[in-house]
Amino acid sequence: MARTLLAVLLILLATRPGAHAADDKPYVMKIALATLNDALHQFAKDYASVVEKDSGGRIKVEIYPGSQLGSTQRQAEGVQFGAIQCIVVPPEFLVGIDERYELLAAPGLVESMAKGQRIAADPAVRQLMLGLGADKGLHGAGLFMVTPSAVIAIKPIRHLEDFKGKKIRIFASQIQSEALRRLGAIAKPMTLGEVLPALHDNIVDGAIAATSVFVTMHYQEAAKYVTEIGQPAIFGVAALSKKWYDELPADLQRIVDQAAASVSVKINPWIVEFNAEAREHWISAGGELISLPAEEQSTMVSALASVGKDISSAKPELYAAYHVIIDAAQRNQ
Repeated sequence: MARTLLAVLLILLATRPGAHAADDKPYVMKIALATLNDALHQFAKDYASVVEKDSGGRIKVEIYPGSQLGSTQRQAEGVQFGAIQCIVVPPEFLVGIDERYELLAAPGLVESMAKGQRIAADPAVRQLMLGLGADKGLHGAGLFMVTPSAVIAIKPIRHLEDFKGKKIRIFASQIQSEALRRLGAIAKPMTLGEVLPALHDNIVDGAIAATSVFVTMHYQEAAKYVTEIGQPAIFGVAALSKKWYDELPADLQRIVDQAAASVSVKINPWIVEFNAEAREHWISAGGELISLPAEEQSTMVSALASVGKDISSAKPELYAAYHVIIDAAQRNQ
């Protein structure tokens, strides 16, 4: 009789409300990014939707685009220390955490969206890029191709000669800085939130980013000329707070990882269509799209082709990672 009563008591305790609260408690996942209504933002929205659905609501996602949670540097710091759970950003902005994050910005690596998408999905590239920052508070989750680069300028850049002496905003990347130096321009690293005021105030003559960003953030108010140089490629990475990730139950860890991997691939057709629409919107808003003459485009690509190798060759760890990227590019022609 005593054993029966004990068994009943244990069942009641196990099934009482809140008995599994430790596993079922909701986790808040704040996703931060600098852009608004672009491919990075769409990735965040798609990622949030899958995570909430697959977790049965155990993870509640909040998205903060447009640098609402501070500059990209502050967002990255917040993720490292667990105040923010996820950042979606071009990887070059994380070079302060690990300089290998900039390697996907090597000029000549990507000649098309399709190739960039294949490189982003390459297992060796994913293992490398998503493993960076693990010892500094980050857990890589997603990697995807965003767009070839473009340069917006106050005065049109129609020829390579027009780059000379221009102050051009870049991402926080030594590779981008060296590439512009070879074109005779002056590189000015800036976060996205600083760029539009800098163009308005003539602090810079132009800026490297995605044409879609120029559209969604209304850059035509400050400059209307966009030169589609195509180099380097711009990728996006979703990095989670390792502190937060490590506190998740194992099943939720699998969900956030699998959701990021899935969305990184499923978003590809949307991005291609979105980029095409952005070009049309830029023109309809009064902007101009410019291509360098074919011979000058070829000259530019040749001049920049060795930048990644030259920057990385003096640093064994960086050089080894560079070859992981280059080998993947050759496999994914």
